[in-house]
Amino acid sequence: MLLRRRRGQRGSAVVDFVLVLVVLVPVFLGVLQVALVMLVRNTLASAASEGARYAATLDRGPADGAARTRSQIDGAISGRFAQDVDAHEAVVDGQPGVEVTVHAVVPALGIGGPGIELTVTGHAVEEQRP
Repeated sequence: MLLRRRRGQRGSAVVDFVLVLVVLVPVFLGVLQVALVMLVRNTLASAASEGARYAATLDRGPADGAARTRSQIDGAISGRFAQDVDAHEAVVDGQPGVEVTVHAVVPALGIGGPGIELTVTGHAVEEQRP
């Protein structure tokens, strides 16, 4: 009787494994996608802020800030995310300043497919001569 029960369950571990994988693989890939998007978003925000602060220093302009932002993005993740960088003069808290905006598309799991669009902005108040 015991021998017959063991034969009837032969191969059931494979089926259980496949059923668990059907649930776990999409969850794991979703967590990876969220992590990738957050990494790119935080990097772009940091680079935009750094570029705005750089452009706001004395003897620098918005073009210098955009170049600095592109350099930061290229050094941290990839130059493909630095294609759409815009820097211009703006009013920041009632003071003259610089605004750097970066727009990028993060592809699904970094390999292609439908992308997630990100737009981040960095602001800085311009330095004034004493």
